[in-house]
Formats: sequence, structure tokens, C-alpha cells
Amino acid sequence: MARRPTIKDIARQAGVSESAVSFALNDRPGVSQDTRARIRRLAEELGWQPNSAARALSGERSGAVGLVLARPAHTLGVESFFLQLVSGIQEVLSAARTALLFQVVEDIDAECAVYRRWWAERRVDGVLVVDPRTSDPRPALLEQLALPAVTIGEAAATGDTGAGAGAGAEAGGGGAPSGTLSSVRADDAGAMAQVLDHLHRLGHRRITHIAGLPGLAHTVHRMDSLRTEAARRGLGPDQVRSVVTDYSDAEGAAATRRVLAEPLPPTALVYDNDVMAVAGSAVAAELGIPVPGRLSIVAWDDSALCRVTHPRLTALVRDTAGFGRLAAEELLAVLAGSPPGVRISEQPRLEPRESTAPPPAHTES
Repeated sequence: MARRPTIKDIARQAGVSESAVSFALNDRPGVSQDTRARIRRLAEELGWQPNSAARALSGERSGAVGLVLARPAHTLGVESFFLQLVSGIQEVLSAARTALLFQVVEDIDAECAVYRRWWAERRVDGVLVVDPRTSDPRPALLEQLALPAVTIGEAAATGDTGAGAGAGAEAGGGGAPSGTLSSVRADDAGAMAQVLDHLHRLGHRRITHIAGLPGLAHTVHRMDSLRTEAARRGLGPDQVRSVVTDYSDAEGAAATRRVLAEPLPPTALVYDNDVMAVAGSAVAAELGIPVPGRLSIVAWDDSALCRVTHPRLTALVRDTAGFGRLAAEELLAVLAGSPPGVRISEQPRLEPRESTAPPPAHTES
């Protein structure tokens, strides 16, 4: 196995001292511009990279940020959201020559244990935190560790429209979060309003939301938003409601089968991700329920699955990679000395396709 080049190797080939190489590579005074350029050019030719562990022990930044995902493993392989999110995060971090340390764990306790270990080992300079919970131990832990963090996916309160740090706030709260924590939020209330507007205008009055994991903050926000938007249109909980799942195609299909078997089934279903929406469409076909003739379907997240399924699924189109870029930019800004803040992602838009249409006349009164 080839040996990694060291500062000593660079110094020997450049004909300078090791301290001069260190000054040049760490952008410190003590060497001329010509010498600095020559040393950096030679380091690049040799393939030298800084030792992150040694830099951490010396009190310097590690050059890495962390992302831990506590989700059931069987829900990850088919969901496109996280792949798009990570692609956006990686795009920004790569440009900043910052590594992404990624780990999947079973539950929130294991995630907290990873944060403690990373902090003790100085493995990361900060973390990106996904899937905020309704009762979430992570913010307090990260504050205690003084580990800079950006939470991703906190739903913005209705009326939050700002695009920069400090632009929005949760209902009853202030603008920027305290301490070391920032957040990047999505306007789930505005998105749900678009969905309900579309279905209500078509004439649907019995609508069921096939939601995700009940402990996630954005699931709760979406369910609350559904009730609020339904009430504004004069629809009660006997007409518009949510049922929770684990985001998987299996549970999405099972929930679809249950609600369609009810004496007065819904005429429209809204799914919290594309995978469940496609699974629900397959269940409807199996049961002989035409889409959209007797049942309309909306997917919360658009993807290639929604566009190749027959009929093509009406979906919320949002820039998920852009969401990841925004989060990575916010974390890098905090690491560079900016105060923690709140950023609101771009408003998604509903893309009507062939899976939504007016319900049959006899099903709605």
C-alpha cells in the first residue's frame, strides 16, 4: 500500500524547513508568496491531504460535518427525498472542501450517542440534524456540547415568508434560535393549503391524508395544517383526516386498503411521500377503483416515480437538493462566525397531473 505523503516529504522536495511547509499550507505568515505557491503546488502534485485527526487534536477544525439518520432501514432504500437532500448538501460541502460524515442508526438514543462520540473525538465541526421530533432531546444535547448544528425540516409557521437568517419563527417563538442551533424550514402549511385548494375546487369533500411517522415534527405540522385548511373550507374531521404510517410502501398500501374498505371511503388521498402514493395507486388498481375516475391521488413529494406511474401522479414539486444546499450553506456560515439563524426554503408548487379529477357526482353531496 502506498504511503501517504507527509509535511516532511514536501519539505525535503521543496528544500525548505517543515515549519515553512506548515506555514504555507495553513496560510500563516512566515514565508514569501513565491515559496507559499511553490509549496502548495508541490503538495498538490504529491497528493498531500491534511490529517484531520491531528488537526483536531491541535485545536483546529476537523474539516468535516456530520449527518446522522435515525430511520427504519427498510424505509430508506426506496425514498428519493434523502438522496436529493444529501446531493444538495454534498454539492456545497465539496465546493468548500469539507467532508460529510454520514451514519444511519436505529433510533434517537443511538443518534445522541453518535453526537457525544463525535464531540469527544473531535471528528466533526458541526452537524446537520434531520427529522425534528415533537419531543426532541437533540437540541438540548447539542447546546450542552456547544456543537454547532442546523436542524433541517422544521415546518415554518403560517406567515413565515422570509428567505434569510432570522426570517421566520415558530408560532409563539422568536426569530433566530438561541445558542449554537440554526434551522432550515419548509412552509408545510402553505403546501397543504395548495393541496386542499386543488382538491376542494375539484369537488372533493372526503379527503384522507396518509401521513408519515407520528413522532416527527413535520408530520404533526402537516396534520395540523390539514385540519386548519379543512375547517376553513367548512369540512369537519369526519370528512378530512390523517392516518399515520412509517413512510414505507408496505404501510402506505395497508393504510390505503383500510380506508378504501370503509363504508364511506374517501374520494381523494394525499400521501406524505412518492413511494406511498405509488403503492396506493397500485392498491386502487388491484381493487378495481379507477384513478382518477373514482379516486384522486396526490403525492407530497414529486419524483420520477410520480411521473412514470400510470396515471401520472399530481404532486408537490419542490427543490429538495436546494433544501440541502441551504442547510449546508447555513452550517458553513455559522462555522465561519455568523450568528445562528432561521432560513425558509423555497415554496413548493402543486403540479396537477392525471391522478386528480372531480369525484363522481353521486359520491359527494
